[in-house]
Amino acid sequence: MTQPRDTVYHRSLPLGSDPALRRRYMVVDEPIQGNMRFGLLLEILDKVAEEAALNYVNQFHPTARVVTAAIDNIVVRDAVDVTRDLTFAATINQIGRSSLEIGIRVEQPGDPALHIASCYFTMVARSGYGEDVTSVPLPPLDYADPVEKRRAGKALARREEYRHQQAARLEPPNKSEYAMLSALHQAQDDPGFSGLLCGRLDASAWERTYPDQENVPFTIFGGYLIRRAYELSSICSELVAPHRSIIAGVNRINFFHPVRMGDKLHFTARVVYTEDSYVCVEAGIERLSRDRTAKALSNSCLFTFANVDTELNHHPVPVVHPTTYAEDGRCLAARRSLHTLLRHDTLI
Repeated sequence: MTQPRDTVYHRSLPLGSDPALRRRYMVVDEPIQGNMRFGLLLEILDKVAEEAALNYVNQFHPTARVVTAAIDNIVVRDAVDVTRDLTFAATINQIGRSSLEIGIRVEQPGDPALHIASCYFTMVARSGYGEDVTSVPLPPLDYADPVEKRRAGKALARREEYRHQQAARLEPPNKSEYAMLSALHQAQDDPGFSGLLCGRLDASAWERTYPDQENVPFTIFGGYLIRRAYELSSICSELVAPHRSIIAGVNRINFFHPVRMGDKLHFTARVVYTEDSYVCVEAGIERLSRDRTAKALSNSCLFTFANVDTELNHHPVPVVHPTTYAEDGRCLAARRSLHTLLRHDTLI
């Protein structure tokens, strides 16, 4: 039986030795800290997770493929130095009936060695296409090492925690949450109110998909979709962040429906919650089929950005004010998700 250590998949990005590649991944042509296009990094992470999962799945189902079901979270721990190589080490942490959790550690070796991010992807193994698509069963891993057992346990805990968060969305606010929402609404009744309203902190974009964006047959590369959602969300976060807005974490990205070639995509992003130096932006991708007969939510995303100065020191951001019940719900969901992320991890 295969052990998790046997599933490790490595990839590197030679930023230090390839000037053309380095320039492609730069945000601006200036020597600033954290000068890395995180959206392009999301594309690579999605592909690394896919390759790590395929290496295992194809041992038992040679013609099967894997698709991304969710990005459970990505915790950014250090700013990328764009002049140094970037390495990715992916491992299968846990296997369900047909699903796999892939943990990816992103690092920059050298002096000092930097742990850039910890990432967790849920992939699903499938066979067939269209109406004939089916999930394929996978053999479990053998967790002989205590570290591997602990990682598997954390993978199960993340899954259970997400189920709890989804169930909590239907629960009314607790006492402290109600007090927070009440204060945010009462502030709007002040004749001199000049705060930021959530309903005015949004951005949107449209685009069409093309054959060169295909990944598995007939569907568009998921990494490209989440890159575009992230880029719009980053722009949206700047409506609130008075300094520089950088990514601190990906709370969750869900993949609901595949996007086909020729689909039109509607990207939306909205600021839903702020706290201290953090800005939470919710993004969605809605697909409209080429013949305009099918419409569905393809992806939902929640990103956390940090408001920092040139030295990456954190600075507080303005409070944002929900007005409607829907905005209250999104505010509470983002607040709970942010607190869960902060409770388990240290963000950049």
